[in-house]
Amino acid sequence: FENDVLTKAETNKTSKTWVGRLGVAYIKQLKKYAMFVQHGGKVLITVSDTPAGDFTWHQEISMLDMIGTTNTGDQTVFTDEDTGKSYLVYSYGKGRNKIYVSEIGVKDGMVNLLDCTQIFKGESREGNCMFKYNGKYYMFASNIYGWDGSLAYYLVSDNIRGPYSPTNNMLVMKGSEADYAHVTQTGFFVNVKGSEQETVIYCGDRWADFAGNGLGYNQWFPLSFDGKTPYFNSLNSWNLDEKTGKWNVAKDNDFVRNGSFEADRKRIPSVVKPVQTQLTGWATQIIEGNKISLDSANSPDLNYFNTEADRKIVVGEKSLYINDKVNFKRKVFQTIASSPYVKLADGIYTLTAKIKNNVGFNKLEMYALSGGKNFSYLVKDENANWQTISIKNVVVKSGKVEIGFSADGKANAFCRVDDVSLIKVQ
Repeated sequence: FENDVLTKAETNKTSKTWVGRLGVAYIKQLKKYAMFVQHGGKVLITVSDTPAGDFTWHQEISMLDMIGTTNTGDQTVFTDEDTGKSYLVYSYGKGRNKIYVSEIGVKDGMVNLLDCTQIFKGESREGNCMFKYNGKYYMFASNIYGWDGSLAYYLVSDNIRGPYSPTNNMLVMKGSEADYAHVTQTGFFVNVKGSEQETVIYCGDRWADFAGNGLGYNQWFPLSFDGKTPYFNSLNSWNLDEKTGKWNVAKDNDFVRNGSFEADRKRIPSVVKPVQTQLTGWATQIIEGNKISLDSANSPDLNYFNTEADRKIVVGEKSLYINDKVNFKRKVFQTIASSPYVKLADGIYTLTAKIKNNVGFNKLEMYALSGGKNFSYLVKDENANWQTISIKNVVVKSGKVEIGFSADGKANAFCRVDDVSLIKVQ
């Protein structure tokens, strides 16, 4: 902790309002640090002599003449270290279907935005942020899911003002699909330039206080690159050598994607935003019973909204739900394998989960399958309260393992599952 650099008294000088998406740029001409803040329906600029000093009201600006709305949708400050210039990257204030870049500078003796270039028009996007790597500019954004996690989208350009490709068609960053970028929204990036390599670190926002979608606020992940194509390494735990710039997977990394089932913001199956019939990162196979469909009257729910009491024991507001109104057989599973940049090493692992279930199951099993061998934990009794179950000595071979839950239940039998983890022990 350095300082409470911006106070409510300062932001509420004219009237009380909300603030968000703060970013700081150094203004060489004035020898000041300028903080750009979403400030109600406008943009507030505050200044300080030092980056950790007290920022004071400088001016509030309207974006109306530049983009047609007084406010920005979302915004982030990006500084190009090669040129020393800083920019505000932001979306259109209504609908957020356009993205702009404006250079930050001095106009009439005041910190302001000097210009405006539209670099994207298409699907609604927020969480706008940018980094530069190997001479190319990467503009990132998320879906408009409010406080919830999202796929990470991007465009690439040789010039900060574009053109960006693919034109008006943002790509999903590979590696972010199975857990919505580790249950985050695009926030900002940090480039660590070491003696041996440069590592771009993705910082995702996890709005846990608002969305109830897990633990923590900022979540940090190293990116990898195949040429100009970025790859998201969804790691629970990793190490960074800031001197060399190199990183590696930590020994206690949990390899399960969406193990607390927080990536999905709605009841699944979901009929809108997004239309979806499977849990993110997991596959549900119906062997007997009602089929999964968008018919909410007949389809089984695949996730459960945890109560306040549940959330004192398990992480987040959602859990896996295995249940049907008729007799059923079902398998819910996830295949974990090495990625191009993170190896699932052969060895001994422990598979752990928390469960809560009633009676009525002919068979209820947690399992891990690797190298043709099945490792199993049979749930034989009712668990009216959350219980932790584990399978130790899971032998992973050939860098691949299937984990999951198998159920043979009578009508109205239920099992809730949360906090699934797979960690290497040797």
